[in-house]
Amino acid sequence: MNYLLTAAALLLGGSASAQGLGNAPYSRIGLGEYNPNVGGVRQAGMGGAGLAAPNAINVNELNPALLCYVNRTTFEAGFNGQYKTVRNATAQGRSGSGTLGYLALAVPLSAKWGAAVGLKPLSAVEYESNILQAGDGTRLPIGDFALNQYKGTGGLSEAYFGQGLLLGKNLSLGATASYVFGTVDETNGTTIQQANGITTDKAVDRIHTHYSDFSFRAGAHYRHALGSKLFANVAGVYSFAANLAARRTSTQERQDLNGALTAAPTQTSDVRGYSLRPAQTQLGLSIDNNKNFSFNLDASQQQWSKFSSFGVQDQPLRDTWRGAIGGEFTPDPGSVDHYFKRVSYRVGASLAQMPYYFGGQTLYDRNVTWGFAFPLPSSSALDATTFSLAFAYGRRGNTERVASGGSNVQESYIRGTLGVTLNNRWFIKRRLQ
Repeated sequence: MNYLLTAAALLLGGSASAQGLGNAPYSRIGLGEYNPNVGGVRQAGMGGAGLAAPNAINVNELNPALLCYVNRTTFEAGFNGQYKTVRNATAQGRSGSGTLGYLALAVPLSAKWGAAVGLKPLSAVEYESNILQAGDGTRLPIGDFALNQYKGTGGLSEAYFGQGLLLGKNLSLGATASYVFGTVDETNGTTIQQANGITTDKAVDRIHTHYSDFSFRAGAHYRHALGSKLFANVAGVYSFAANLAARRTSTQERQDLNGALTAAPTQTSDVRGYSLRPAQTQLGLSIDNNKNFSFNLDASQQQWSKFSSFGVQDQPLRDTWRGAIGGEFTPDPGSVDHYFKRVSYRVGASLAQMPYYFGGQTLYDRNVTWGFAFPLPSSSALDATTFSLAFAYGRRGNTERVASGGSNVQESYIRGTLGVTLNNRWFIKRRLQ
């Protein structure tokens, strides 16, 4: 009888990868590990919350309606790193990675109108796993073994342009148009070891998928004074579903034990189609005093049950939800004598239901976060530089066994983000006194 000796991953390697995931077994499914629009380094320190939290220092790309609060030209870059342990019921491995996270530039077009352009990851694929099967006398003779090796790399990126406009005193609206692009390369290699000790050449199937299309997001924000020093904010963002145009090329090849080709690769198909990126709805609440503290609560839902690729739902997914809570506090933003009173301190937590559903089990991603923002001592009203740090410790999935005899995969991770924010007052009209 066939049996699984290793269910998903002997999870491999500690080198950095282009996508920055390390080895992520669940990225094999759907579009990969999907970025659910949780903002930049500021939000990362608050559990990914901040949909309704205005801010004039960082680029507010999480909700385009908040771009109207930009009062200086702002450039921001984020750099991500993580270290994690991936395990199932029988084995575990460790991996680390680091990569450029995002780039963003925001410009105030008027006192009530702001715009931003940027580049950020939308999804990432980075997995490698080995599955060893013993022959049961049907598809594989008894005494033979088949080693299946799965590997995937790549992902999607999003180049966006957003605008936010303040209507009247309290209501702002915004919209973002994005160009989504990227490639995913996947391989499936099979080697047979016969009972007499002879090992066959490896048969390798390669799939190269290229994506390119447009998507759109709309946001709204309302701010209401609760008194002379306290404000309440409510916001919503809707990311429209998008059929991402894709081209998929499949080839087959054979390799010897050293990995050298034994015959020229053969192209088996070259097709065009679409992969549906489902719609996402986000709601946020925030309370602040317009000076030195902000408390935030966010919730979101995304319809992954509608996902299909090239017209096929070959990997059924479930709708997801996410809840996040977080806050930010700066003891005294104007302090001259005490630098650490000008530092912003952030903390948060989040809980999310993942779209994967194996063996009747719902999988979750839960984490706690914390972060800091350090302004340079030389910062002024015209020119300021801020270095921000955000950290997350969390756990995704579980190691429970499923009916097929294998088990789910659990990832325990610690992530870090370094953000650099440059604020500058442009277009100042010089006057001679």
